[in-house]
Amino acid sequence: MNPALEVLRARGFFQQCSDTEGLSRLMDEGPVTFYEGTDPTGKSLHIGHMVPYFAFRHLRDAGHRGIALLGGGTARIGDPSGKTDVRKMLSYDELDANTERIRAQLDRFVGFDGKSAFTANNKDWLAELNYIDFLRDIGSHFSVNRMLGFEAYKLRLETGLSFIEFNYQLLQSYDFLQLYKRHGCRLQIGGDDQWGNMVAGADLIRRVEGAEVFVLTFPLVTTADGKKMGKTEKGAVFLDPSVTSAYDFFQYWRNIQDADIRRFLLMFTFLSVEDCDKLVSPGKNPNEAKERLAWEITALIHGKEEADKALSGAKAAFGGEGGDKSSMPRAELLRAKFETGYNIVDLFVDAGLAPTKSEGRRLVQQGGAFVSSSGGAFGAFTDPAAAVTACSLDSGGELVLRAGKKRYCRIVTR
Repeated sequence: MNPALEVLRARGFFQQCSDTEGLSRLMDEGPVTFYEGTDPTGKSLHIGHMVPYFAFRHLRDAGHRGIALLGGGTARIGDPSGKTDVRKMLSYDELDANTERIRAQLDRFVGFDGKSAFTANNKDWLAELNYIDFLRDIGSHFSVNRMLGFEAYKLRLETGLSFIEFNYQLLQSYDFLQLYKRHGCRLQIGGDDQWGNMVAGADLIRRVEGAEVFVLTFPLVTTADGKKMGKTEKGAVFLDPSVTSAYDFFQYWRNIQDADIRRFLLMFTFLSVEDCDKLVSPGKNPNEAKERLAWEITALIHGKEEADKALSGAKAAFGGEGGDKSSMPRAELLRAKFETGYNIVDLFVDAGLAPTKSEGRRLVQQGGAFVSSSGGAFGAFTDPAAAVTACSLDSGGELVLRAGKKRYCRIVTR
């Protein structure tokens, strides 16, 4: 097998390939142009979107040429794959703004140089399509019976599949055809939920151009307990720091289960396989490996300075050496409320550690609300009517809150 494919397989990226031997031979002949597509349906990518882009970088580093296709056109209708409901329709202006934000996020991670890696936007060839011509020239190559046999459509038929969504596979296939014609693209990569759309694109190119192209999918990553990777109590782990702070991003990886450490080190860092294995070798402290994983991926997404800050804040929260409280999540509240007695439920809501008063009350009643004393030790509050007074503030007028075992907030008074 071609060395680039061996790297992907060794690091856990290999799920399905349309023709492994054929793709390997093609890669042995020289650089292959490949693409990965992302629809700008939100303002930020989340960490689940990044699995193919880690593979993108491995392929690019092996000498191949990558295209990050931004779906400014396909996002206008929405992909039904993996969805139980119709996507919310966004305005064209919103989609254009999302496209630019996501392009910038990917540029920071991939580094688009215009040669070995660059972007394209399918709005350029989809927005002005003539529908009649498209149906005649492209739609004639698709079998409805075959389309309905793909898993993505089978699942949606149970809840209702709109006609506009049914067209999505044709558009994604047309993307592959256009990238083949414009850039000589011979390979599409993506998540395994895209398998049906991807092989349909390869089949379209075979029918229209008589050329052989390939598709390669990656597993949809779940945690050891079967949950979708990148999901937390607060929702998805986003790349945008205004949605998911660098500290919270770091903490997500720092708090993964032991069973996921090696797999996530291989997929979400560029440490060698040997270094990953050393971090999880028998006798090693798993927390050290988690800390390294958290730092590595935070540095890749947010930069080394933010990764260092997040690490320092985590050490301060958990009592490790070299910690710096200034790097912890922070909330500024009125000292006067502590002088008169700050209700414990209100305090955790105002600090952002509980989304609502009912959630805050439940947190307190279940023994998950902790407040540091002026001496630094944490004490649990279990009475929702209890109050935190100024006696808990340290000499600088601060204290630290903890929700459960892992979520912290530094309170600064004014």
